[in-house]
Amino acid sequence: MNEQRKDILDMLAEGKITAVEAEQLIAALERHQPPAASSPDARPKNKAKYLRVVVDTVDDGEPGRVNIRVPLQLLRAGVRLAALIPPQALGHANAELNKSGVPFDLTQLKPEQLETLVEHLDEMTVEVDQPDAKVRVFCE
Repeated sequence: MNEQRKDILDMLAEGKITAVEAEQLIAALERHQPPAASSPDARPKNKAKYLRVVVDTVDDGEPGRVNIRVPLQLLRAGVRLAALIPPQALGHANAELNKSGVPFDLTQLKPEQLETLVEHLDEMTVEVDQPDAKVRVFCE
């Protein structure tokens, strides 16, 4: 029981307020407080703030690890900035990406697509397991 609720019940017991007044005060408290978690470990889910990419590898018997944590605000800003890049420059960037083995079309990247991706990643973890590597992509 929280302290404010206890104070209301104490005032009721001392006769300082009526049962109806106590009920109204408790109802007002409940409107202004977040619902209690069902268990001590349960907590309200916060909006994701980071995109995580974790890669664990074994190369010639040696373990390796890549752990990338990118703020989602940086990704959002990048997508918005891409909208300001002239189409000719995007074409050149796409050509360079393709030459480097990254077949990605920057002209197709839209902010609403990023938000949809983030919403879906917030609810799931993408994992790729191979004998010599494990890849995890998720939001936190």
